[in-house]
Amino acid sequence: MVQIPNTPTSADVARLAGVSRATVSYVLNNAGAVRISEPTRRRVREAARELGYVPHAAARSLRAGHSRMVLMPAPAIPVGPLYSRFLSELQWALGRLDYTVVQYGTVGLQGDEAARAWAELRPVAVLVPGAELGPRGVEVLKRSGARAVVTLGPGRVDGAHALLMDHGAVGHCAGAHLYARGRRRIGVVVPEEPGLEVYSRPRLAGVREALRGTDATVTELPLAYTERSAAELAAHWPDLDLDAVFAYNDEYAMLLMRALQDREVRIPDDVAVVGADDLMLGRLLRPRLSTVHIELPSGRDLAELVDRAVRDPGGEPEVRTVLGASLVQRESG
Repeated sequence: MVQIPNTPTSADVARLAGVSRATVSYVLNNAGAVRISEPTRRRVREAARELGYVPHAAARSLRAGHSRMVLMPAPAIPVGPLYSRFLSELQWALGRLDYTVVQYGTVGLQGDEAARAWAELRPVAVLVPGAELGPRGVEVLKRSGARAVVTLGPGRVDGAHALLMDHGAVGHCAGAHLYARGRRRIGVVVPEEPGLEVYSRPRLAGVREALRGTDATVTELPLAYTERSAAELAAHWPDLDLDAVFAYNDEYAMLLMRALQDREVRIPDDVAVVGADDLMLGRLLRPRLSTVHIELPSGRDLAELVDRAVRDPGGEPEVRTVLGASLVQRESG
C-alpha cells in the first residue's frame, strides 16, 4: 500500500519557526498592516520552504471574501518584445502585492461571450487588452465578483478603469518627422495580419493627421509579415514613387528594409525608413533604424491601480492616457 505523506500545515510551520500561526499567516500573506521584524519573516519563509508548505488559495479567498486572482486574457495576436517586457513587469509587481496572475486563452471568444468565460474563474480583477470588452461584459464580470476591470486600449468602456493608448500619436510622430526631413511622398505599412488593425489603423490616421494641409501624400502599403510579401512589395517599389515609409513597427521595418536593399534601393538616399518600438535589433542594422520610441504604462503603476480598485471597488473609475511617443533619429531616415 502506497503511503501518502501528510500535507504540511501552517501549524507545522509555526512550530518549526517558533512563532504563532497568526504570524505565519501575516508573513506568507504579505500583510503589510502588521509589523513583523525581518528576521522573523525570514525564519517563517525558511520554515515554509523546508516543509514544502504552500498557502491554500481557496481558504485564503474565503477569509478575504474574494480571490487574489488577476486574470489577463491572452492576446489573440503575437506580441512583440516591448509588450512582453511590460507584461513581465506587471506580473512581477502584482506578485509583490500578493496577487496571482493568470493568463486565459480565449481563442474564438469575443465580447460578452469572452467576459462570461472569464467570469467563471471568479477573478478579483481583469485586465483586458485591446477593444474586446463592452459595458455589458464589464457588468457580467462585476456581478461574478470582479472588483476591478481595467481596459488597455484606444477608448474607455463604461464601468471600467481605462488606460488609454493613443496609437495615433505614434503615427503622428513618424509623419511629422519625415515631413520635417523633407520627405513628401510617404508610404505607411498596414499589416495584413488579423487583429493588428486596432493598432495599425490609428497609426495610419496619425500620419495622415500630421500631414493634413501640407503638400505631402500618404500611400497605404498592405504587407504580410513574410519574406515573400516584402519581396513582392519591393519588386513594385519603383512604380510607387515614394521617398519615405513609416513601416508600422521595427519588425516590419526590418523586413521591408532587407527586401528593398535586395532590390538595390538605397536607404535613406532613395527612401527613408522609420519603424516603431525602438528594439535593440534596429540599432544593429546597417543603416541603423530610425524609430518611434513608445512609452508603455509602468507595470508597477498599473499593479497599484488594480490594488486600489480591489480595496475600493465602489470608487470612481480612473481614466489615464498612458502611451507616449518620441522620435529616435538614426541613419535610416
